[in-house]
Parts: sequence; structure tokens; C-alpha cells
Amino acid sequence: QVQLVESGGGLVQAGGSLRLSCAASGRIYSSHAVGWFRQGPGKERTFISAIRFRGTSTVYTDSVKGRFTNSRDGNTVHLQMTSLKPEDTAVYYCAASPWGTDQATNVWYWGQGTQVTVSS
Repeated sequence: QVQLVESGGGLVQAGGSLRLSCAASGRIYSSHAVGWFRQGPGKERTFISAIRFRGTSTVYTDSVKGRFTNSRDGNTVHLQMTSLKPEDTAVYYCAASPWGTDQATNVWYWGQGTQVTVSS
């Protein structure tokens, strides 16, 4: 079993920054990834970024490259989001999955989700 507890999120103006955190516990191994997906209103849940849980390898979807940074501090994963845009508005979910996964259907465990709203 894996537990993922998210914190952060909120309301920010366009161009602003927010940081999400995900505290992970349980059976997570070096071959696993802890990452982030998001789901906007009326949209599918899509991949944003992942970090290898016992390493430093990271991967990002193109729309957030250069703006979002995924990092790990012990068992907590952080998503630093900068230059936020209104289209970044979504519920953001922390996810534990096999490394290399970018499909929500392959995620093993989800966090509870946190709302990020970017106003124009």
C-alpha cells in the first residue's frame, strides 16, 4: 500500500507561482515514480510530470517545460509552478506509478487532489 497526501494549491493571478507538495509513504521502490496529473473542468486527467522516487530523473509534458519543476526531498515530492496561466487551472493529483508512465490508467495510487485556480 502507498499513501499520498497532498498540500498546497489555491488561487493565484496569471504569471504567479504556487508549490504543491505530496508526502509519500508505504511501499515505494526505486523503480517507481511519483508524479503529477491534472484534470481541468470537463477534461480528462492528463500527465504533467514525474520524478523517479529514489533518484533524480524527471520528465515533463511539453506544456509545462521551463515553468514547472518537480523535485524530491526525502519522501516528499514538490511541484514548483511558475509563470502560471489560466489554462493551468485544474485539480492537481499526486500519483504513484511505474517509472515511464504517462497514462492515468497505469497509475497505482492517487492523492486526494488539490485545486489550482489561475485568474486572468
